[in-house]
Formats: sequence, C-alpha cells, structure tokens
Amino acid sequence: MIFFSIATAAVAPGIALLTYFYLKDKYEAEPLHMVMKVFFLGFVIILPVMIVQRGLMLWLGDGSWVNAFLISAGVEEALKWFVLFHMIYNHTEFDEPYDGILYATAISLGFATVENVIYSFAQQASVATLLVRALLPVSGHAMFGVMMGYYMGRAKFSTGKESRKFLAYSLLLPLFYHGVYDWILANITQYWIWYIVPLMAFLWYGGIGKMYRANKRSPFRRLLEDRVNNNENRAS
Repeated sequence: MIFFSIATAAVAPGIALLTYFYLKDKYEAEPLHMVMKVFFLGFVIILPVMIVQRGLMLWLGDGSWVNAFLISAGVEEALKWFVLFHMIYNHTEFDEPYDGILYATAISLGFATVENVIYSFAQQASVATLLVRALLPVSGHAMFGVMMGYYMGRAKFSTGKESRKFLAYSLLLPLFYHGVYDWILANITQYWIWYIVPLMAFLWYGGIGKMYRANKRSPFRRLLEDRVNNNENRAS
C-alpha cells in the first residue's frame, strides 16, 4: 500500500501537468498517441543522460558552475532538444506554433516523472517530499519545456536567419534557466526559498504568456474564427 501511494505521488504531477498543457491546445488538438509517445521518450532518455553526466563528472570534476550549467542542465536540455529536433521538428503533426510547447513539455515531463520515481524509491521519500518536488523539479522541467517548445515553434514557422536564431534560443534559454535553478538549489543552503520562489513565479508567468502567444499565432485560429463568423451570418 505504501509502495502504491509513493508511486502514485511520484507519477501524478507529470500526468496532471501534461493533461493541462494538452488541454491548452486551443485550435488543433494533437493526436494523443503522438503526445504519449514523446512523453515516454522522456522516460527512455534518462539512461543516456545519466551515462553522459557520469562521464563528464569524471572528466571535468564536480565544480558548482560546471555541475549546474554543463553536467546537469546542459546534458538534460541538449538531449531533450536533440530528440525533439530530429523526431518532431519536421513531423507533419507539428503544424502550429503551440505544438512545439506541447511536445517539449511532454518529453520534459516524461523525463521529470521517471526522475521523480527513481528519487522517491532511492531516497524513500515521503508523500510530503514528493509534493514539494511536484512544485519544484517537475514544475521546473515543465517550464523549461515551455521555453524550448515556444522558440522551436517560432523557428518552425520562420525562415532563414530568423529561424536559426529561434532554434538557438530554444536550446540556450532553457539550458540557462535550468542551470540557474540547479545552482540555487545546490549552493544556497539557507534562505534558498527566497530565490527559488521568485524564479518559479517568473518562469510560470513567462510560460503562460508564451502559451497564449503561441496559440494566437496558430494558422487554425483564423479558420476557426471565419467558420464561427459564417455560422453567425447564416443564423442571422
């Protein structure tokens, strides 16, 4: 019974957040099987992430800046970006800017979920501890995914230098903020909450704005509005 409770508490935040982002796709819902496929890819990539991180730690040492920005954030965000770019970026289902956010949060939440499960059993975490992790690491991964997906969506529907610029942003910005997040938690032992709460509030505020702007740029938005207007004209 305790095993089931801990497993449920570890998995529930990722599923709940993925449902939230899926339902925020306002104009052209993605196939659920595609979203779940990318979510489970997040499970799979944790093994190569751990291998590469271990190798870099042995090679570069365990300095606070190197660990936060390169070994932790760098490897995790780079591998998520690599998988998204090669498996989703040119996929036919990626047909509106918000899709970038949905698929990036799916792979990020898949990664965060399996990370949460491993942590919960390795550390024998309580349900209260997992609640805190839902508000911080799992939520944090979701926001890094929103950032990555937003700029990947901008790149997908831009051309030339503009597209390459947004692709660079889609990797570098989540990597930077993930590094800041990890550095705070690893190096500020007292009053860390005074730093992490404003950072999370900033990320959520920016993330919600990015979701709104991505939906607003959907090519299906105009089609839906035209259809509604036509129906209203027929009714009148």
